[in-house]
Amino acid sequence: MRVEDFDYNLPEELIAQTPLKIRDQSRLLVLDKKTGEIEHKHFRDIINYLNEGDTLVLNDTKVLPARLIGVKEETNAVIEVLLLKNTDNDNWECLVKPARRIKVGTVVSFGDGKLKAKCIKEADEGIRYFEFIYEGIFLEVLEDLGTMPLPPYIHETLKDQSRYQTVYAKEVGSAAAPTAGLHFTKELLDEIKNKGINICYVTLHVGLGTFRPVSVDTIEEHKMHSEYYQMSDEVAKKLTETRKNGKKIIAVGTTSTRTLETIMTKYGEFKECSGFTDIFIYPGYKFKGIDNLITNFHLPKSTLVMLVSALAGRENILNAYNVAVQEKYRFFSFGDAMYIKE
Repeated sequence: MRVEDFDYNLPEELIAQTPLKIRDQSRLLVLDKKTGEIEHKHFRDIINYLNEGDTLVLNDTKVLPARLIGVKEETNAVIEVLLLKNTDNDNWECLVKPARRIKVGTVVSFGDGKLKAKCIKEADEGIRYFEFIYEGIFLEVLEDLGTMPLPPYIHETLKDQSRYQTVYAKEVGSAAAPTAGLHFTKELLDEIKNKGINICYVTLHVGLGTFRPVSVDTIEEHKMHSEYYQMSDEVAKKLTETRKNGKKIIAVGTTSTRTLETIMTKYGEFKECSGFTDIFIYPGYKFKGIDNLITNFHLPKSTLVMLVSALAGRENILNAYNVAVQEKYRFFSFGDAMYIKE
């Protein structure tokens, strides 16, 4: 299957640079995955598509202020370090610019030495492994010195850092936000709960690999990045009960989807577990964990467009995206939403 088959034309002015003032006032394109029929709504209308006994699954990961600007100790050269994954205690896998300046033993200093990073291993594609040296609590030091690692297609400065977090963000560890969840307000979640809809949380720490372009010609050649996930026993039981009662499981975002599909593929049931997943979902995949999906609009030729195409059909998705372009929907992380239903 060719990567080119998942391309579409997107005018640059439709890439949302800033979030809307009120989260749930974004637009919502509703796509029937069986018929391809499209409706145009607003996100707060999502409650009308959820029924009593259904279960909404959200990813409660929290984005680290993972972007650090420091200087190389020997030369004072400016170095940008992006924390990707905690590998062990104070050791982190990081993306570095310019990586060529960083060798094993190189020390980068941040905040006049308040935080230091010593390179302990080199890898390809700008990846370096660092041991961080500091006093106090690492997350507090990071809050003080780091900023949100916004996607490369966002060029505006984010005035309110909390707008790149969901209102239910809890488990710290992501390099990027699970952006489908950015549309929810606490009030909307309360309304959903009051309607008798279950709300469950799983965790998948989003890596920056989610923004990496697919650089091969055919889908089958692509190697997915690995991300940490976990599900509690309580959530597993609620999802099992939902299925048993013939109700729907609605994933919020591709990260929640990948978590549920990983667990069902691995175990054949929902169960308490944690681990790393590199599941790659593209057309031909048979979904086992979700029925419907709330998601954002994704980059052309990306693994995320492939995932939604697996759920709704490539033709339906590309048609919906073309309609969204014609209707001037806002695209990507701070953009509008789509609900794929049956």
